[in-house]
Amino acid sequence: MAQHNELGKKGEQLAVDYLLKCSYTIVERNYRFNKAEVDIIAKKNNVLAIIEVKTRSTTDFGNPQDFVKPNQINRLVKAVDEYVNVNNLEVDVRFDIIAIVKEGKNYNIEHLENAFYHF
Repeated sequence: MAQHNELGKKGEQLAVDYLLKCSYTIVERNYRFNKAEVDIIAKKNNVLAIIEVKTRSTTDFGNPQDFVKPNQINRLVKAVDEYVNVNNLEVDVRFDIIAIVKEGKNYNIEHLENAFYHF
């Protein structure tokens, strides 16, 4: 597996561990619909948090959250709309980003709630 894929998988697991510590329930991981992949779907209270995880080994080219682009956001919104409708859910939906930067042997985790589009 390529090193960036390994870093991405590590970042997703760190994000799951972080969310569990913050009292979220993990509902789905790597949910796919059409061309979209939702990294993590988590729930806390009556809020369905759609989590996009961005992990980087450096911020030399920008912060991890800067790499979530409008086309990706549109695909995520469509995927989550499908997920909510198919599962007949009555929940508030929030889109978050968990940005992770590797700093030496440590990882800096930043949870950005309502990072983009919400309904």
